[in-house]
This record gives sequence, C-alpha cells and structure tokens, in this order.
Amino acid sequence: MQTIDNRKKNATVLWYQKPAQNWNEALPIGNGRIGGMVFGGIRSEQIQVNEESVWYGGQMQRNNPSTKEKLPQIQALIKEGKIHQAERLCKQALGGTPQGMRIYQTLGDISIDYDFGAMFTEDRVTDYERGLDVEQAVAYTYFQFDETKYKREIFMSAPDNVCVIHLTASGKNKLNLDILQTRHHIYDYAGRYADAEDSIVLGGNLGRDGLDYAMMCKASVPQGTVTIIGETITIENASEVYLYWSAATTYRYKAEAENAVDMLGKVLHKRLAYAASQEYNRLKQKHILDYRLYYDRVLLQLGKEKTCAPEAQPIPTDKRLQNIVHGETDLDLEQLYFNFGRYLLISCSRPNTLPATLQGIWNKDIEAPWDAKFTININTEMNYWPAEICDLGECHLPLFDLLKKMLPNGKKTAQVMYGCRGFVAHHNTDIWGDTAPQELWIPGSFWVMGGAWLCTHIWTHYEYTGDTEFLKEMFPIMREAALFFLDFCIEYTIDGRTYLCTCPSVSPENTFILPNGEQGANSIGVTMDNQILRDLFTQCNKAAKILGIEDELDRQIQDACKRLIPTRIGTDGRILEWCEEYGEKEPGHRHISHLYGLHPSCQITKDGTPELAAAAERTLQKRLEGGGGHTGWSRAWIINHYAKLWDGEQAHQNLLQLFIQSTLPNLFDNHPPFQIDGNFGSVAAMVEMLVQSDENRIVILPALPKAWDSGNIKGVRVRGNARMNLEWSGGKLLKAEICSGCDTNRTFVYNGNQKELVLKKGEWISVW
Repeated sequence: MQTIDNRKKNATVLWYQKPAQNWNEALPIGNGRIGGMVFGGIRSEQIQVNEESVWYGGQMQRNNPSTKEKLPQIQALIKEGKIHQAERLCKQALGGTPQGMRIYQTLGDISIDYDFGAMFTEDRVTDYERGLDVEQAVAYTYFQFDETKYKREIFMSAPDNVCVIHLTASGKNKLNLDILQTRHHIYDYAGRYADAEDSIVLGGNLGRDGLDYAMMCKASVPQGTVTIIGETITIENASEVYLYWSAATTYRYKAEAENAVDMLGKVLHKRLAYAASQEYNRLKQKHILDYRLYYDRVLLQLGKEKTCAPEAQPIPTDKRLQNIVHGETDLDLEQLYFNFGRYLLISCSRPNTLPATLQGIWNKDIEAPWDAKFTININTEMNYWPAEICDLGECHLPLFDLLKKMLPNGKKTAQVMYGCRGFVAHHNTDIWGDTAPQELWIPGSFWVMGGAWLCTHIWTHYEYTGDTEFLKEMFPIMREAALFFLDFCIEYTIDGRTYLCTCPSVSPENTFILPNGEQGANSIGVTMDNQILRDLFTQCNKAAKILGIEDELDRQIQDACKRLIPTRIGTDGRILEWCEEYGEKEPGHRHISHLYGLHPSCQITKDGTPELAAAAERTLQKRLEGGGGHTGWSRAWIINHYAKLWDGEQAHQNLLQLFIQSTLPNLFDNHPPFQIDGNFGSVAAMVEMLVQSDENRIVILPALPKAWDSGNIKGVRVRGNARMNLEWSGGKLLKAEICSGCDTNRTFVYNGNQKELVLKKGEWISVW
C-alpha cells in the first residue's frame, strides 16, 4: 500500500502502524483558518475540527476603575517592603472586572463511519498505515480488508478554504458510509442544507453576545448514491467518494439577515460547490503548490545525504521517539521535527488569519487548558520565534493584526486603570484584543509588559525584511507602548542611584522569598521589565531615526532608556531576577524571564558581554539543577539560551531531553498538556545553533554539536534583510554564502575569525 518514497520518508513523514487511540496521537492539518486532527480509524474516521474564530462570547469592557485610585498606595506598600498588604490590595484593585477574558473553543467533529458488513473484525485488517506528509501537507490512511484496499487522503486547502477528503475502495467491496457532524450537543440547527441532497449543515451561537457559526459537509460520488437521512449523509455502493467541508463565523461574515446561520450556510454552500466543481487532482495540486511556496524556502539536512535503497524499511515515528529514550541517535527524526514545526506554523498562522493560540489552531475542548488564549508573557511570542529566521515572515503578520486590534483597548486600559497615556496590555489577550488583567493570580496577572514585548516583534520583522512601509505603519503602536511607561514608571533608588522602574512588577509567574521568610511576587523594576523596556525604547529611537522623526517624545524615550536598571549579577554569580537578591521559592521554575536579555534579545552575548554571559550560564545550570525544563516550552527556551551561549553540546542535549520528556506521539509539544509553543521555540533554537545575527554581525555555526557533524541549511534568513546557505562537514564549515536584499556592509564571525564584506542587492556572495 505504501506510495511514499522510503528514502525521504524518515525526514518528512510522520507515520504509524495503528489508528490514534487519543487526541495526542492524532495528526494535525490546517490552512491557517480551519484545522483538523485526523485519527485514522478503521471502522470510523474521526476528524476533530476547529475554526479560528470559534471563541465563546463577545467583546467586553473589563477595565477596573479602582486601579487609578489605589495604585499609589500599592506602590508605596511595595517600596516599604509590605508585599503581603500590597498584593492583597492588588487583587482587589487591579483585577479585571469581570476577572476572565473570552476563551477559544473546539468547533466539533466529523465522523465517517464505514459499514464493512456484520462479519467485520479489525484483526482481519492488514497493511494498515496512517501518516502526515509535511512536505505535501496531506494526511493519509491505508489498509486492506476482505480483498479490498482502502485509502483516504485529507488536506486543508488554503486557496479554496476547504477540507478535502478523498476516499477509495479498490477490489471486492464498495464504500458504504455514514457522515455526521457534531458539536458536543451545543448547536441550534443540524441537518440537510436547504433542498440539497448531498450537504449537511450544523450551526448555532457561541454564547452571550457571541458570534454565530456554521459548518457544512458536501459529498460527491462518481458512482453510487448519496442521500440525507436526518443529520447524516449516507453513501451506498461507491468506489470513490469526495467530501468537502468548511466552517465560518460572523467574525468575518457579518449577518445582514436576522438568521445568521442561514447567511453562513449560503457562504459555505457556495464555497463547497466551487471546490466540488474542480477536479480532485487540481484541488490537491493547487493546495500543495500554495503550501510549498512557504515550506520550500528553507531546507535543513542533518548528517550526510542518505543513500539507502528504496526498499529499506523506515521505522514508525512513535517507535523512533522511544528509541531516543533508549539512547539512539536519529538525526532524521530531528530533521523531521524541524520540518514538522515549520509545517505547524504555516498551517495555523497565515496572512489575514488570527494568530496562533497556545494550541495553534488545534483544540479539542469547550473549556481548554488556560482557555487556549493568546498568552503574551512568553508563549505567544515564542510561537513566532521561527517566523523570520525560517523565511516565514508572512506567518508573522497575524500577530501584528492582533496588535492593531489591541491598540484602542490598550489605550483605554492605560487611561482608565492607570491614568496614563499610551497603550498597555497584561499577560493575556483574546480574539477581541482584550488588554485588562486576566484573573487574580498574584504571580502573573498584574504584569504590564505584554504589549511592550509584542511591540519588539515589530522591530524584529523590520530587521529581517527591511520593510520600511511596514515599520511606518506599526511605529505608532511602538510609540504608544513606550509612552505608557514614561507615565507609569516611578523613581526608585538602589545603591545611591535613582532609576526609572515599573511598579508593581513581576518576574512572570515566579515567586520570591524575603529575608523574613515572607513570600511574594510583586516588586519594583524586575530584571525582565528593564530588559524589555531597553529593547522597546532603543527600537523606538532607531525606528524614529529611519522614519525621519525627531521630536520631544523621541528625546524623552531616549532619556528614559538611560535610566533603566542595568542587568546585574548577584553574589552567587547569577543574573539577578528581581531588583534585590531575594531567595527563590522554586529554584527550577519554568520561566527564565531574567534571561530575556540573552534570548530572544541580544543584550547579553558570549563575546560582547562575557561576564553577563557567564552569569547567564550559571543561572541556567541552577535552574536545571532545580528541575527546570520540565515543561516543553521551557525546555525550548533553554535550548535557545544555550545556543546563544555558543554551547552546542548543551543545546543538543536539551533538544534530546525535549524529545524524551516533552514530546507526544504525534510530535506535539507537551507542557503537559499539549501546548504548541515548544514546537516553535525548538525550531527557532535549531536555527540559532547554526547561525545567529544582530545588527552588528552574523555568527556562523556558533553552537554546532558533535552529533551534527555534517549537514547543510539553505534559505535561512538573517537580520539585515538577507538569506544564507551553509554547508559543513567534520564539524567544520565548507561553504557559506549570502544574498542581501539591499546594498550594505556586514561583519561575519566564524570560529573566532572576523570578516567584513560589501554586499550588493540580489547577489549571492561567498562568505567563507
């Protein structure tokens, strides 16, 4: 039954020899807007489906007006060291009203039930295989029963905005199927669409003041019969079946009629009819070509090119993961993981879609872990770490669209809650761009840096693309974020010097211990805040210069940047996490926020700030000794940190630990539970191990591990609007070439040597 070349299968295909037993074994498909998890069942195929805008409830105003009155009192208590009293008042005065934002929900399921006859038993099924080809973005299932070969192909087409399912039976038997859509019994209507004999629709409302939604499935058979019985499409005596499915909400399609589900039904019926009017192979090729416009930009090869014979038998993905646990080396699996991570980003974050949530676009729950929101104190940011370096800058754009939506809300939050100008957001946001605090969680809720951190992504996108028009469009948001902190920050004296500091200020989700044994989380001028603000302020000044803007606000931002607390080293040789040298409640805490300056920022570098780099290394060691890296995304951050410290062996060892401890059978990252940021953070780290860039220089093979003795990477992007190809063997660079998007001079560093080159726009130049 196998039709995929075994020579490429190891590095581009996730595949298994039994159906998924649970969601964590199912395989993800998506086009940025709709997604599905394919289980590959034999008697019944389940596809759990999502649509990007299926969020419960409508927009809310949750700003707490008590904040403005009580903030000076909270700040005074923190200054006096009365942390308990301050945090009690924080819960009363700083929390959102109501406490929680809106939540992302599952859409439902598509079930395809096969009737194999009364004598069917699964032990008579042979040659079973299911998989996901990440080079083609197509999921498949093959098996044989009763002298008949059954095949399924499933993909989510971005050009046509539909899920396409192709079912065949070759041999003795025909296809007899029942197709049903469900949404956990939460819907207003389900059944035949209008007078159509081949389509079913399910739709309803998403809660109080919420959106309306609908999903529709259409069937087509060259031979055989299609009928609708109740809510079910029934197919009899077919050798081939084509199913077309899609979903929509009133988030993008505004209801003109009173019945929004009817309106959405018309949208979907037209969409599915157009897809069905096209020949299947054309639909599939259109989908693959569109997908590969993104996927083919970067190619990573680890180890020497394989020359194994086509008949050599590859190993199923789940068994390969187990082999890693037992100490085997599998560079092809590492390569597959890299390719899968890029596949996920392309599949859940496309231009004109919503950004990737905590679970990308794939969520099975009505009430998901952490509401499957946009958590912006590390997780959403990490989702986009691979975007620019893997030449997927367009996949980054939904994050900037969300920032635009957050801006008016964040300005209102700044004014109503804090009496400040500018724009602020806390540690979560949702489909509506909510900026008020989420919940009453002392270690996390009252963090004011979410909008500021997101704004640093604007500068990152500009650095990699050189897109001045984009920078001009987004610059006002950067300035509004900076303006908030000019008003919000207070003066605080440390060792005789007065600084501008955030207050209250938390190191996200972590807790300190005061000398008297009291525990707390809210402080003044926490290290991460200063590092984020240093980036934001500096980037605002650089952007203003590029755009020819010189005004009083620009000068104020420049002055404020000079007054931030510098990153400092404690008496134990580690980076200070808080403004004082407090004890840690959790020495192995999952957040490593005080190393923001090492990654994703470039404030700490191995050769530029060696003392801080050494302190960062000791910080990582202590975290790991305390049990750190126990969540997948935290381990991904650690891999990036070691890459930035030019320690390839530690970076690679932590990548293997990610596979062993925090990777599910379908290669999804495991927090636990599933959380997609670890997938994305690890892909970024793998590139950082091979090439790093800042505005001053490009470092080649800075953290190459011995396991990656030979290999090449093509098309990877670096800052300064350029892309590079690298090749190495025996642990040594063989070739490095660069193509710049502009005329410029660049500095290159390799193995302690430095070289200056003049680059011409559009010309490939050999670097080494």
